[in-house]
Amino acid sequence: MKKLIYAAFIVIVFSACKDTASENAMLEQQREIDSMKVVMKEQEEALAKQRTIDSMNAVVAAAEAKAARASANKAAPVTAEQKKKGWSNTAKGAVIGAGAGAITGAAVSKKKGEGAIIGGLAGAAVGAGTGAIIDDSKKKKEKQ
Repeated sequence: MKKLIYAAFIVIVFSACKDTASENAMLEQQREIDSMKVVMKEQEEALAKQRTIDSMNAVVAAAEAKAARASANKAAPVTAEQKKKGWSNTAKGAVIGAGAGAITGAAVSKKKGEGAIIGGLAGAAVGAGTGAIIDDSKKKKEKQ
């Protein structure tokens, strides 16, 4: 019986002793990991701040470039090459005349397709002629 009590005591004593060296190593390793996480988080925050600063600088640079272009455009006289050209009155007249002639030709003629073609051609010719007259009169006004 005494041997059993001694054996139980020895088991309790040995089981109560902890391996503190490995536990300390684990705690030290966890501290290292935690400190690395803190450094990484600080670096991410710094990068985010730098990205914000860079984007704001890009916006300011774009606004300054736009202002410089606007002032350059105001200083330079507008030439005929710089003006955006739309449709001439001749082209507009031809398209409108062709459409109106095709509709009228199809409505009047017994052969709808043939009437639309002939009416469209005639309308385009009349519309182009009218547009050319308007273009010519505008050019004369601009020269004066």
